[in-house]
Amino acid sequence: MNRIIIDTDAGVDDAQAILTAFGHKGTKIEAFTTVSGNVDVEKTTANVLKVLDVVEQDVPVYKGCSAPMVAEPEHASYVHGVDGLGDCGIPASKRKIEDKPAVQAILDLVNTEPGELSIVALGPLTNIAIATMLDPDLPEKVKELTIMGGAVTGKGNTHVSAEFNIYFDPEAARIIFDRWPMVRVVDWEVTMATGLGPKDIQRLDAINTPKAAFVKKIYVNTRKFLKEVFQREMMFAADALAMAAALDPSLIKRKEVKHLTVELSGSATRGQTVVDWMGMGGGETNAEIIMEVDQPGFVQFIANGLN
Repeated sequence: MNRIIIDTDAGVDDAQAILTAFGHKGTKIEAFTTVSGNVDVEKTTANVLKVLDVVEQDVPVYKGCSAPMVAEPEHASYVHGVDGLGDCGIPASKRKIEDKPAVQAILDLVNTEPGELSIVALGPLTNIAIATMLDPDLPEKVKELTIMGGAVTGKGNTHVSAEFNIYFDPEAARIIFDRWPMVRVVDWEVTMATGLGPKDIQRLDAINTPKAAFVKKIYVNTRKFLKEVFQREMMFAADALAMAAALDPSLIKRKEVKHLTVELSGSATRGQTVVDWMGMGGGETNAEIIMEVDQPGFVQFIANGLN
């Protein structure tokens, strides 16, 4: 049984990833913790509640950090829409969030059952970094931490050499890689290598369920954006890929275990995930970097979550 906490800045691909988790047999979502990222934390929290309406499931939701640890927030509404779900008119949920802050919820859940819960982090790592600072033993109590983040050879999607989630709060990411003994990393580069082409998109669009209709609706503007940027019909599913790696490691075809740190300065390198590929720096290995994934298996993983 996979028992997970999903930490999310719920935008379009986060919503898709959450649906895949609900559709994965043998997985129980214990809680959602939300964070500022794709859009502000009020909206990311509201979006998790909207996804819960789609799946008709009751899972506690805890609102988290509203800003990065140091920098001013730089949201991605140009990709995810002002509301974070494609500005397609998804109605607000009547569900309520929990009173407890997300960081405290993470600490309480993990300390109640140490070694039993895994965390899948789909957004900036602010909540988890602060929880780690408050409880330095937290990394030893979490079964696994999987993150969507980074660009391990410097091919960024936000600021020259940085991927969005890490660039949004690089100080938080640096804390994670400095203090956690091992982190599973699903980065932007493996996301691009595992992209969905026209046939994959047609297959998913043909699924006739409320969940599939929801995903198709929220992705309309994102798909237009991607077509303008890449000049072809395609779709990336970064957060769903991280979820797949966390819940079904059999989909992982190749990985590298290396030392990884995060650059905090430099006009072109702030937020860059720096990997010691040749072991020259002497640092302990701390990152299981996913390099290749079974692409047809991944598409099936998404389809399972939409059926």
